[in-house]
Amino acid sequence: MSRSTEQPAEFFVDRSLGKSIVLGLRTVGLTVYSMADVYGERRAQLLTDEVWLRDAGQREWIVLTKDDAIRRRPAERDALTAAAVRAFCLTNSNLRGVQQTERFVANRHRILRQARKPGPYIYGVYEHSLKRLWP
Repeated sequence: MSRSTEQPAEFFVDRSLGKSIVLGLRTVGLTVYSMADVYGERRAQLLTDEVWLRDAGQREWIVLTKDDAIRRRPAERDALTAAAVRAFCLTNSNLRGVQQTERFVANRHRILRQARKPGPYIYGVYEHSLKRLWP
């Protein structure tokens, strides 16, 4: 299945990001799913990264995370590749929730433009730019 140009982008937010990110992105009009939305609160906490990465990729959702290590772990890289995941990652782990939301909101047009290209890939999300991190 390939994404139709008519179909609006949908985002999946990893549990490494807080609920405030989901709400902040929805406030600017984006369609955003949290892990709890998709799997339920309890199951979301127990789910391995490989499972949700594959699910998000199969649904053609754009993944938002701050787990920069997923590009270094073989099982996660395999899942990213198998499902052609398009992921965007905050690389600064010291950002507070409001700052994380601001960074994604400020870069949303860049993310949407880049996400038109097929995955797999991970881009770092910086204050005013994106940078390819993997592959």
